[in-house]
Amino acid sequence: MTTVGVVSPGFMGAGLGWALIEGGARVVATVEGRSARTRRLAEQAGLELLPGLAEVVAAADIVLSVTPPDQALAAAREIATVAWERGVSPLVVDLNAVAPTTMASIAEALGGLDVVDGSISGPPPTAQPGANVYFSGPRAAEVAGLPWAGKVKPIVLGPEVGSASALKMCTASVYKGTTALITQALRTAGAHGVLDQVLADLQQGGVQDPAGVATAATKAHRFVGEMREIALTQSEAGLTPALFEAFAEVYAQIATTALADGDPESARRLTPAEIVGQLAQGPGE
Repeated sequence: MTTVGVVSPGFMGAGLGWALIEGGARVVATVEGRSARTRRLAEQAGLELLPGLAEVVAAADIVLSVTPPDQALAAAREIATVAWERGVSPLVVDLNAVAPTTMASIAEALGGLDVVDGSISGPPPTAQPGANVYFSGPRAAEVAGLPWAGKVKPIVLGPEVGSASALKMCTASVYKGTTALITQALRTAGAHGVLDQVLADLQQGGVQDPAGVATAATKAHRFVGEMREIALTQSEAGLTPALFEAFAEVYAQIATTALADGDPESARRLTPAEIVGQLAQGPGE
């Protein structure tokens, strides 16, 4: 039986772990130093919880790194250090939303451990099965062949580390950029007293339900780094980074609101007026 380690078991990490458990894999993780919500998600997913990162890396044949973008490089260094200390060589799959050049730095930081570049497009399978999970690198097919139980759709892009990250930067620029635009529109509409009319017009035009704005707000602190990684990726393609540097500022501001203090599960139940109201308040107001 393949043992997969998840670093770390938040909303997405726990969801991926659950899918692999459904397929018959052993999945281990640690919630050392993490929040009560992370522990709850990991336990609900059925992950086997170990005392710390060292035990997870030592036990795993494959390690999935699922962290906020600005923590991805540090996570790679920690995994490499533990692997060297324990004398183990797990395959590391970096599933973080980072630029291809950041992915190259992550591969270097892993200090000779084999790495697969990965990216996720869609919600965790515990919320809605069917997300596309892209893999690239010499051992990508090995990871795609894990027992995902039909809960995600694994797609191999090819042998180049960086391809999966590049794809993520492109798709996330559309999905999260659009959400940021809608969020700004609704906040402005609320300030000018035309929220209901703006919502009606946007819905007539097929724009997404504002529930997406609410759930994105609860993850805004993670999206700041992701927007900067997109800006870097676009700059490396010869394009201006200004657009997504601005979106990073938008999400940084959203992260300071009352809505950002919630969790995705509760945010989905808010009305549009409640969403806009909480976006206008600071934490605890």
